[in-house]
Amino acid sequence: MNLAFLVARRYFLTKKKTSFINLIAIISMLGVCIGTMALVVVLSVFNGLEDFNRQLFKTFDADLRIVPASGKNFRVTDSLWTELKKIQGIKHITQVYEENALVQYGDQRTVVTIKAMDDNLQSHPEMDTARIAGSLILQQQQQNFAVLGIGVARMLGLRPEDPLTPLEIWYPRRNANLAAPGLDAFNQANIQPGGIFSIEQTFDDQYVFVPLRFAEDLFETDGKRTALELQLQSGVAVESVQKQVKTALGSTFKVQNPDEQHASLFRAIQIEKLFVFITLTLIVAIASFNIYFSLSMLAIEKKSDVATLLALGAWPGLIRRIFLTEGALVGFSGALVGLLAGIGICSLQQEYGLVKMELVGSLVDAYPVRMQMFDLVGVTVAIIIITLAASWMPAQKAAKQEL
Repeated sequence: MNLAFLVARRYFLTKKKTSFINLIAIISMLGVCIGTMALVVVLSVFNGLEDFNRQLFKTFDADLRIVPASGKNFRVTDSLWTELKKIQGIKHITQVYEENALVQYGDQRTVVTIKAMDDNLQSHPEMDTARIAGSLILQQQQQNFAVLGIGVARMLGLRPEDPLTPLEIWYPRRNANLAAPGLDAFNQANIQPGGIFSIEQTFDDQYVFVPLRFAEDLFETDGKRTALELQLQSGVAVESVQKQVKTALGSTFKVQNPDEQHASLFRAIQIEKLFVFITLTLIVAIASFNIYFSLSMLAIEKKSDVATLLALGAWPGLIRRIFLTEGALVGFSGALVGLLAGIGICSLQQEYGLVKMELVGSLVDAYPVRMQMFDLVGVTVAIIIITLAASWMPAQKAAKQEL
C-alpha cells in the first residue's frame, strides 16, 4: 500500500494531541458535507423543474412548430403543403393564427391572445386532460365556439350556463387611424363560449381558442398564418422529423421542437442553475479553509514525525503527499457523506414528496427532483479541486521543513 496514504490514514484516524485540531477537522468535514449535499439537492430541483415545465408545455404545445424566419406571418402555399405531406412521421398539421385582441363579456373586458386553429381541440388529445367545463369543440357545422383559459373566464365573469351572452372580440382594422379611434376603427365579432381549460396560470390568464374561419375576417389575415403546428405519430423521434422538415423548407422557416418553443425560459433555468452551482461551490470553498488551518496545525504538531521521516531518507515530495492525502481524506469523507445524503434526500423526495410546494392550483403537490449523473460528477470534481487547493499550501510548508 502507498506509504503516503498509510501515514495520512493514521493521522486521519488517530486522535490528535491538540483537541482543537480534531474540532477544526470535524468542522471541515461537516462544512464540505453540508455544501455537497446542498449542491446535489438544489441542482436536482432545477432538473426537476425543467422536466415539470416540459410536461406542462406538452399539454399546450405541438411536437413541432413552423414559424417564419423573418416577419410575423406567411402564406401556406400548395408547394409548402405538399413538401410537408411527403415527410414520414407527421400525423396531423394544424394551421394557426395568433394575435392579441380585446375581449368583452357583459361589462367586463381584458386583452388576451387569440389562438385561431383550423380544427377542433379534440384532435389534440393532451388538451382533453386540461378541460374543466364545456367541450373543446371550436366549430360545429356553421356554429363557432371559443374555449377560454380559466383565468380569462374569471376575469370576464364568464357564466357557462348563460347561452345568450356572447363573447365580443375587438381588433383594430388594417390601416385604421388609431390617433382618433372610434368604433369604425375596429373589427368586431361575437362568438359563443363553449368550454374552459386549465393548464397553468401563464396559459390560463392569456389564451382564448377560436376557429380559424372565425378569425380570418376579424384579423384580416388575407389567407396568411403565423404558424403551422405538427403533431407526430406515436414513437417517432422528434429530432429526426425536425431535421427532415428543416431540409424540406430551407432557411425561410424555423422549425422549433418543444424546448425551442420556450428557449428563453429553459435558458434562464440553466443560467440560474449555473449561478447557484457557483455560489454553493464558493460556500464549500470557504468551508474548506478549515482544512487549510487544521493541516497547518497538524504540520506543526507532527514536526517531530516529519523530522524522523526525513532522517530516515524520506524526500520532500513524500511529506507533501502525506499532507495532501490527509487533506483529501478530510474533504473526501465529508464529500462522500454529503453526496450520499443528497442522493438519499432526492430519492425520498421522488418517492414520497416530503417537501410540498403549497401553491394553490399547482399541478404537482411536491417539488419535482431529478438527479443527473453530469451534476454528480461535476460536484465531485469541484470538491476534489477545492480540497486539493486547500491542502496544497500546508503540504508545501511541511515539505520544506528542515532537519
